[in-house]
Amino acid sequence: MFKHFISLQWKSFWRSASLSSGLWMKIFMGFWAVWFVLMMMGSSFIAYKYIEKELFLNPLEVVNKFLIYWFVLDLVFRYALQKMPVINIKPLLILPFNKNKIVSFAIGKTALSFFNIIHGFFFIPFSMLLVASGDAPLLNVLLWNIGLIALIYGNNFLNILVNNKGYLVYIVSGIIIILGGLHYFGYFDITQYTAPFFQGLYDSKFLVLLPVLIMIALFVITFRSFRKDLYLDSGLASKSKNVKTENLEWLDRFGKTAVFLKNDIKLIKRNKRARSTVIVSILFLFYGLLFFTGAVKVYDGPVWRIFAGIFVSGGFLMSFGQFVPSWDSSYYPLMMSQNIRYREYLSSKWWLMVIATLASTILASGYLYYGLEVYLAVLVGAIYNMGVNSHVVLWAGAYVKTPIDLTSNKKAFGDKQAFNMKTLMLSLPKLALPMVLYAIGHYAYSPYAGYVLVGVAGIAGFAFRNIVFNKIEQIYRTEKYKTIWAYKQKK
Repeated sequence: MFKHFISLQWKSFWRSASLSSGLWMKIFMGFWAVWFVLMMMGSSFIAYKYIEKELFLNPLEVVNKFLIYWFVLDLVFRYALQKMPVINIKPLLILPFNKNKIVSFAIGKTALSFFNIIHGFFFIPFSMLLVASGDAPLLNVLLWNIGLIALIYGNNFLNILVNNKGYLVYIVSGIIIILGGLHYFGYFDITQYTAPFFQGLYDSKFLVLLPVLIMIALFVITFRSFRKDLYLDSGLASKSKNVKTENLEWLDRFGKTAVFLKNDIKLIKRNKRARSTVIVSILFLFYGLLFFTGAVKVYDGPVWRIFAGIFVSGGFLMSFGQFVPSWDSSYYPLMMSQNIRYREYLSSKWWLMVIATLASTILASGYLYYGLEVYLAVLVGAIYNMGVNSHVVLWAGAYVKTPIDLTSNKKAFGDKQAFNMKTLMLSLPKLALPMVLYAIGHYAYSPYAGYVLVGVAGIAGFAFRNIVFNKIEQIYRTEKYKTIWAYKQKK
């Protein structure tokens, strides 16, 4: 049975209309996966030697103290980036397939997730160093690793469950925020209670059973939750809701473009997946704290300021813009059959990103607390985002033919992530040019010269907007029928 499921998934991959773009994206992501693997392995050796030689402490005890933060960050990154198991269930429900096997295969697909495997490239070298030191018995180290593996997979199943049950997001987030706040203000240090537990996985031969039982319990709960939704008349059935009509007359000043702007705003307000892009863009506003406060020494370099400025002001552009025109994939063929100019459609997306970038820049004015030069980085980053990156995002959208199922949140195995690894990796090339421009001005003359170069590049994007839009419109016309065909495919 599982062999048959694997065969179906294999055929779905190779017959997908988005194979060409998806294949190159997987190669691109594979490069970064290798980079993360090397970083984890290097961090393992560096952490062990630093704790032992510089701090003169027991490496195992120090790591055990901070493992609780490791698993919390793992859960946060999983929720933001890990894709949920997706299977086209409706055709399978009318076939003689056992529901238990369908659910087992879908959940089992996550076992080989990169988010599960990457941990091994830190803990395995670290464990080898422990054994090689002669102070750690092999059996104890193995038991410690078994316990960590069980907790890692427990996080995996918890993430799947949290993505399927919206209210659990608030419960888990609330617990993390409360415990983190109590620790930060010195009222309650959770590491005093978690460190003995992780140390006990090494010292005791029986405590390892607890994380294994937790993992099994989370798997059973997740399994039952998804199995319960495997019915056409319940989990997969569409639900009727009362809706309110909105005219949004204040957008009529944009002319014919207003029609598309209204559709996008309604999409964001009514769809959970689209709304999450706004949440992500708000979270981007706080990203600059890592750079402007000196919290991370690695980011103290002057060039990192413009990097932060691009991210702080361009959160919406990078999260929402990366999926243009995929947001409209469900009705894109119908839209293209109407008397609609591509210029009007693309202009609406451009204006939406520009307005969101302006709003982010105003909200980020709190960075003036750290000095005028800090806020200048945000300001010129916003100019560059509006003048250059907004066009680059639209340009790239013509070649990204991945449809978005806006109803996936209501399905048993829907993909709920609006911000995933693909959007993160696609945003990286947009950051290189402004950093280079800033570095040239900064090191050749002064920091303000670097800001001027980045700002001039953004203003040039505005000046040549019509020329760039003509080129983008031409590309969209060339790719029109390929895009329509791709959006009609079932992945």
